[in-house]
Amino acid sequence: MATGARNLITDVPGLLVGNAQDHEIRSGVSVVTAAAPFVASVHVMGGAPGTRETDLLAPDKSVSQIDALVLSGGSAFGLDACSGVMQALFNQGRGLAVGAARVPIVPGAILFDLLNGGLKGWPENPYRALGADAFHAAAETFELGSHGAGTGAMAAMTKGGLGSASLVLPDGTTVGALVAANPVGSVTTPDDAHFWAAPFEQNREFGGHGPCPDAGLGWPGPSRKSAAMAGGAAQGANTTIAIVATDAPLTKAECHRVSVAAHDGIGRAIVPAHTPHDGDIVFALATGTHATPPDVNAIGHAASLCLARAIARGVYNASARAGDLLPTWHELNPGNG
Repeated sequence: MATGARNLITDVPGLLVGNAQDHEIRSGVSVVTAAAPFVASVHVMGGAPGTRETDLLAPDKSVSQIDALVLSGGSAFGLDACSGVMQALFNQGRGLAVGAARVPIVPGAILFDLLNGGLKGWPENPYRALGADAFHAAAETFELGSHGAGTGAMAAMTKGGLGSASLVLPDGTTVGALVAANPVGSVTTPDDAHFWAAPFEQNREFGGHGPCPDAGLGWPGPSRKSAAMAGGAAQGANTTIAIVATDAPLTKAECHRVSVAAHDGIGRAIVPAHTPHDGDIVFALATGTHATPPDVNAIGHAASLCLARAIARGVYNASARAGDLLPTWHELNPGNG
């Protein structure tokens, strides 16, 4: 398998991603959408999820396609980003037809970034506007790192961020991932230089340093994030939220199986993963534009690899700003980019 042309989730034909962020509040929103509705499902493995409209993505629920997916900062406040995207879609005449009515279907998930040093005393919830801005910014190319939903993200030892990656299977099927990494666990090994996801790296996409020769597979060490956020406060201030996508013609049930398999990517890239204090969630979507009969096993495996790589890329591409509570990977490894 090789990466797609952009090494982004938008290598899946037809998909667009938009980011919007406010660096004063250190938060933002990312939106995945397309010109036509797509099939989607979801699987949650973290103990503290924050979601909207995820129940309808179960394989037995009647809604068969959706219009957009939203990843947002802001904890529960960030769920209002879905409302901004929904209104933007409605203004374009899009949505599920119910008689004469149109109802855009926009599931979403949030991460907690309310204790990252940004100004949070807003007079009005900013996420509805950020959601609309992200939708209108949707394009085939977009920024990684401290952008969109990854703007205020923090991993255990470094700033987190927004990451993406793709793979093309031998039969031509494209698979991609988009993630906002804000976990309890560490994305880097105890030496701060190597990534747990290093065995799956493609084309030096996060520095090409390879696996750490002496890190082992144990605990990554005391969390800088926990220390910076007054210890116990960090227990509820996490989550890795992700979307994996393919152009294969998957059913809703098959999308669910891909979302389950893709969670392995979180386990390969973050130590520890899926804790009681994370809200780890993976959406899986399928556009169905690739005519080859799908190999769900291969697609699920590729989705997990893309997600592991995307998590590392999000941290690797994070940028420093005055007042950050944690260093970026590049600040910890000057000259090793």
